[in-house]
This record gives sequence, structure tokens and C-alpha cells, in this order.
Amino acid sequence: MNKKYLIELADYNIWANNLICDWLLQISEEQFIQFVGGSFNNIQETALHIAAAEKIWYERLDDNVQEWLGFTFKGDRTELIEIWKKYSQNFKQYIEHTSEEDLLEKFAFTTRDGTPHFMPRYQALVHVFNHSTYHRGQIVQSLRQVGFTNVGSTDMIGYYRKFS
Repeated sequence: MNKKYLIELADYNIWANNLICDWLLQISEEQFIQFVGGSFNNIQETALHIAAAEKIWYERLDDNVQEWLGFTFKGDRTELIEIWKKYSQNFKQYIEHTSEEDLLEKFAFTTRDGTPHFMPRYQALVHVFNHSTYHRGQIVQSLRQVGFTNVGSTDMIGYYRKFS
């Protein structure tokens, strides 16, 4: 584990999430909620899942009270995107302000079903970034399914090519 690399992953996550969010603002409400199948029924549910996961993992790492946004969110697409971007940015700040020793330290958290767990902080961060990457790929596929063709790659190589 290397703090510099975790910051790089956080920057990549921010960049890729921002691309997705920009595309989500370009589609119609009908496209956003159109049934596409897969892990989630539509783009809205997939976006909410990513934002909810980033939010709850950040709250777990920060020892805050957690709510599963997927159960409580009643806002619109713009509000969802604001939440998603906020927590993506929060991860970078969290890593920047946490020592390497603390990133290696295990922390306690409870899953949504109440099961207690312990894991190193850096592993939770890597999980979050990987999880978001997986579901962003689903959104890209879904965007194409609903007829939005102005999508590009959110692969990490694209990030490296742009910023290295």
C-alpha cells in the first residue's frame, strides 16, 4: 500500500465519475429511467447505487452515522450527481489527511444487515474505487442502450494519457 497511489486512484475516480455525471446531465429523463436490465433496472438506479456506496463507505471510514442513500434518496438527478461528486472528492481529501500508518490500520464497521466487520482502511478505499469502476462500465453500456452515443472511455489508461 502506498498513499501516493491511493491519491492517484482517488483522482482517477473523481475524473471518471465526473465524465459519467456530465453524460448523465445530457440525457433525457426518459433515458435516465428507461429499463435497460442488468444489475439495476435503469441508469438512475445504477447511478444511485454508486453514489450510495461511495457515501456509506466514506461515512464508515469517517466513523459517522450511516444511512443507505439507496433507501432514503428522494431528490432529482442534479441532487444525486452533487452527492456523488461530493463523496468522490471527500475520498481524496480523506486520503490526503490520513497517515500511511492509519491507512494500514483496521477499522470497524457494520454492514447494512448489521454484521460487524474489520478491515484495513486502504482496502476499503481500493474496494470503493474498484466498485465504482465496475458500475461505471454498466452505465456506459446502458447509455449506449438508451441511444446516447456521446460516450467515451472511463478506463484508467484514458486518465493516465490525459494527466501523465
